[in-house]
Amino acid sequence: MSTGLDARTMSRPRGADRAVLLHLAVIAALFLVQFVVGDYQHLSLARVMVLAVYAVGYNILFGYTGLLSLGHAMFFAAGLYGAGLTATYLSFGVPAAFVAGIVSGLVLSAGIGLIALRTTGVAFMIVTMMFAQAGYLIVLYFGAFTRGDEGIVLTGDIRAAHLFGLTLDLTSATVRYNLALGLLAVAVLLSLALVRSPMGRVLVAIRENEERARMLGYDTFRAKLFALVVSGTFAATAGAAYGLMFAYVGATFASIQYSILPLLWVLLGGVGTVLGPLVGTLLMFYLVDFASGYTSAYMLVVGVALLGLVVWFPKGLLGTLREKRLPWLP
Repeated sequence: MSTGLDARTMSRPRGADRAVLLHLAVIAALFLVQFVVGDYQHLSLARVMVLAVYAVGYNILFGYTGLLSLGHAMFFAAGLYGAGLTATYLSFGVPAAFVAGIVSGLVLSAGIGLIALRTTGVAFMIVTMMFAQAGYLIVLYFGAFTRGDEGIVLTGDIRAAHLFGLTLDLTSATVRYNLALGLLAVAVLLSLALVRSPMGRVLVAIRENEERARMLGYDTFRAKLFALVVSGTFAATAGAAYGLMFAYVGATFASIQYSILPLLWVLLGGVGTVLGPLVGTLLMFYLVDFASGYTSAYMLVVGVALLGLVVWFPKGLLGTLREKRLPWLP
């Protein structure tokens, strides 16, 4: 008796299985890349991977929940300064400073969320931007401690991480690369698990039609607060890692520019795709790097290139690919 499934169909991985395999393959490929690139690319890719964690977190709020925030720089900066200041003034070791940075972002995002989520649409965007600008001004106002735009350079014992009896030298390019890769792998796999979970489906339902989700009995405020806290914690984790790995904490990272950048990265890679933030971060980083090597007007070149990408890939690279070729791509 036929079951309606031939051997070919049974042996073909389901969409969910293919998605997991794809994400694991990308992580494995990034691990192998370190053995074939030079020192400059080694450092650049480490930076890209840390910033991609920031973009992955932003995508949870914007891509999957549909909330456009222009204030995420404050969460990134919370992690950055939470780690940098405790390491500098309280003599925290690297693991403790890293945790302090994450907790700073988690607490801040929860507090901001309770206020900002009382608004919707454009009002939410404006409120988050105002909070971010307030955070930036606070960093500048307390320049005696934060050193403002000059920033704090982390040196000495701060550059060594003591963990489980091991000492990791953060000045080592190999250590930084693999720590950045490990952080990215955790962020990507957590994001994948979240968007495939019941809560992830609720977030998508809110993005598509919040009123309908509310009518179905879901507590949309609590779900949006959850998304904002998770997103802010990812951003703070990236900020803490960036400060500790690259030994610099500065006010630039609290500016509006670092609220707009993750939005661009997500739009380029693909809104509402797990790997889109990584693709967008990688693409924009190397667009800027390539163009700046040929002209001082590199932002003009980057702008034209981004305009072309938006025209030809209106849903981002992976978003458009999912729409046309790979519907199983999460």
